[in-house]
Amino acid sequence: MTGEHPRRWVGRHVDELDTPVLVVDLDRFESNVAAMATYCRRQGVSWRPHSKSHKSPDIARIQLAAGAIGLTCAKLSEAEIFVEHGVTDILLANQLASPARLEGLARLQEGGRVIGIVDDPDALAMAARAGEHVGIDIPLLVDIDIGMHRTGVDPGPGVVELARAVDATKGVRLLGVMGYEGHVLDQQPASAKERSAREALDHLVEARAALITDGMRCEIVSAGSTGSYDLAATHDAITEIQAGGAIFMDAMYRDRFHVDDRFGFALTLLTTVTGRHAGHVVTDAGFKTLSAFHHKPRVLGRDDLEFGYLSAEHGVYRLGGGGSGPALGERLRLLPGYGDSTTVLHDHFIAVRDSRVERVWPLTARGALT
Repeated sequence: MTGEHPRRWVGRHVDELDTPVLVVDLDRFESNVAAMATYCRRQGVSWRPHSKSHKSPDIARIQLAAGAIGLTCAKLSEAEIFVEHGVTDILLANQLASPARLEGLARLQEGGRVIGIVDDPDALAMAARAGEHVGIDIPLLVDIDIGMHRTGVDPGPGVVELARAVDATKGVRLLGVMGYEGHVLDQQPASAKERSAREALDHLVEARAALITDGMRCEIVSAGSTGSYDLAATHDAITEIQAGGAIFMDAMYRDRFHVDDRFGFALTLLTTVTGRHAGHVVTDAGFKTLSAFHHKPRVLGRDDLEFGYLSAEHGVYRLGGGGSGPALGERLRLLPGYGDSTTVLHDHFIAVRDSRVERVWPLTARGALT
């Protein structure tokens, strides 16, 4: 199979695949998508998943068909690709700070609603000039720092001040506010995480109330990630959540962020044992195909192997439990530590059902970094 285009793998048994290869269990994936869509619907919030989890228009179409209202994108070039593939409602959750890119955002409005964010008066002025130059009002959310201390306006009077400026400026239009409660994700016990999330999300609730009291619109209040999806979805005034990684799940979400088992492990990396040594085995999946930066990967179905380290083309796993370990040439299923930083190392997802390749999904937006 070496050198074949992955699309020719459809119908083949998973054991025939060259490794390392990124495999999606379709039954679990479809269950995860349905679970998140159903949960949001029951809580009365919209689902706007982050596309950085998959970079795939094929997966985006599945999410939209399940009930997602649109996507959240991290980069303008990523949003451009999804608009080209028919996604008509996108939140671009990074502030743009160049006239050329803001003009690109303005022109994207011809293909749908692509919402920008702003946390700085100078960025607002740039966006307004771009909108006026193109002849369209760029929709904007005011980004609020609700505790992550990465981006956003500090909660309080500054939020209303910036929102007023957006509301009064030609070339842009105010749609609401957003924030990210990423600082609470790994807090334990659960009661502490819930308390911190409530305090963070309250800043968005207060901002919405202040905008409405001031006579402005606040159609959108956006927050929430997979690690806090339930806390955001059940919080007052939150209108949409951006949780994207739940469609695949990974070791970090389960082990570190304690996301419940509503979502199963749908994404694995299939790798082959290429070396056996005293105390450890070596596989053909190194850091060019698997990320261990945020959280270590896990070997599924084996209690005798523990992650050691990755080099460029090799993965090293320590032997334990007194067993002989896997045989040379044996295949292992690895659960990524963090799905987002593993998927972007691959060109395709190989989607499998009942051990047979059913679909091949290209990561069309891979490399969309600007």
